[in-house]
Amino acid sequence: MPTDVRTLRDVMENSARLYPERTALAMVGGAGVTYGEFWRQARELSVFLREQGVRAGDRVAILGENMPGWGIAYFATTTTGAVAVPILPDFHSTDIARIIRHAEARVIFVSRRLLGKIGELTLEEKGTTILLEDFTILSPDASESDLDRSGLDRKPARPEHFTHPPAVNEKSEDMSPDDLAAIVYTSGTTGHSKGVMLTHGNLVSDAIATVAISGVSKDDRLLSILPLPHTYECTLGLITPVMIGACVYYLDKPPTAAALLPAMARLKPTVMLSVPLIIEKIYKSKILPELTSKPLLKRLHDVPFFRRILHRIAGKKLLEIFGGRLRIFTIGGAPLAPDVELFLREGRFPYAIGYGLTETAPMVAGTGPERTRYRSTGPPLPGTKIRIVKAKPDTGEGEIEVKGPTVMKGYYRDPDRTREAFTEDGWLKTGDLGVFDSDGYLYIKGRSKNMILGPSGKNIYPEEIEAIINEFETVRESVVYEQQNRLVALVHLDYERLQKALQSFTESDFRGRISDMLAELQKQINARVPLYARIHKIIEQAEPFQKTPTQKIKRHLYVP
Repeated sequence: MPTDVRTLRDVMENSARLYPERTALAMVGGAGVTYGEFWRQARELSVFLREQGVRAGDRVAILGENMPGWGIAYFATTTTGAVAVPILPDFHSTDIARIIRHAEARVIFVSRRLLGKIGELTLEEKGTTILLEDFTILSPDASESDLDRSGLDRKPARPEHFTHPPAVNEKSEDMSPDDLAAIVYTSGTTGHSKGVMLTHGNLVSDAIATVAISGVSKDDRLLSILPLPHTYECTLGLITPVMIGACVYYLDKPPTAAALLPAMARLKPTVMLSVPLIIEKIYKSKILPELTSKPLLKRLHDVPFFRRILHRIAGKKLLEIFGGRLRIFTIGGAPLAPDVELFLREGRFPYAIGYGLTETAPMVAGTGPERTRYRSTGPPLPGTKIRIVKAKPDTGEGEIEVKGPTVMKGYYRDPDRTREAFTEDGWLKTGDLGVFDSDGYLYIKGRSKNMILGPSGKNIYPEEIEAIINEFETVRESVVYEQQNRLVALVHLDYERLQKALQSFTESDFRGRISDMLAELQKQINARVPLYARIHKIIEQAEPFQKTPTQKIKRHLYVP
């Protein structure tokens, strides 16, 4: 990989020069674009944006599902010197309008399906609106239903409409790694969306460090299943593979099992990015039931020696389900359940753990599959510094702070929050708690805001108790919090499993069994946690918890 890649324009132009005939972005089973075509289309769109009056520093919103056009729009925007504002498709239309207004976006790239989500904007606020699928320019009052009518007043944002089409060897304007490349509006567990300002240097540095620890190469095939507006997928799943000439494939529908299984069988991906919930669901709904389906198997699974053998057999089957060629399955965005990680390790599944934040573009610590350690996120990335402050003398656990080339500029139009995010000597306060081992591997303990100080002065990390609760077969997910100086667990059960097991029961008997089961669950949980961390009460949470795009529970909605 060349050492002179410092901006996203360098990334795109370098790959177009080195890999012009290789496929860059494609739909599974559909059309794709080569790196040469990718460069040409991005440059054509750059010229069009300039003709629309977009200048360096202006904001351009991108609202759409994962597709080649998303990446082309992103690189067209950032290589123009403008600032991309990726917006998560799952955001409510009110939040989308608020983001576009706050960012003062001059242009909106939008997909057909999501066109209705910008309906709350005035015609003036919409500015120039471009369809992501084919880059046609829409009239400001166009609606989703209009796109299917003939005679719609729209024209292609194509070379024949440009005053000055780009030349192949056109000289690029000066661009610095310190220039702003993207503003990413978070949807965190606290409920307060913030516009994280990431520079070209932030994003490119993170991509370079990712290549260094993962070993991804131009021969890799990535299957993208996470939303591109999230920095985790955008940096590791778009910028990184584009930097090294790999190919990224997208699904034309949500990544359910029905869509994923045939796609993986056809594509045989070598690299995938995931959040814990995906692999946890597969383990709890498919693998664990098979490993414990018979009394003998269940007894063997409880014995470590035989458990490792069973996990190795199941791990081979899981690898085949993913196409048989997978060599890196990166997990990030939220903590991975301990029992699921144990299965992946013993099953020799090629998983890798990463830790980071939107504010750090995103990764700050991680390893490739060959260097993982149980429950650790791995050591800091090359060039990144991590320190633990306010550490407890007995455990070494403390607050995590970060400094390095991937750390954001600040929060857009929010100087007060920006000042609060940094220490006086320039370290980013992550809000997470962690500890290093003797080899420099980082272990995340939880969020500092979630930590509960027990009556004996002990630190109680709700996430660690939740991990234990979630290991039980009848539990889907949980939230632990403090109420009147006692611990309470809010638990969402696996109702599908329970209904199968209790299908012969009447409704009143079913509810009675649930009550008995929760009481037994509390007893078993308390047998596995220290005395100071025992659960006083379990409350049934009937509906699934609301989550962020990386499937972290929005705790602020449930914790008093």
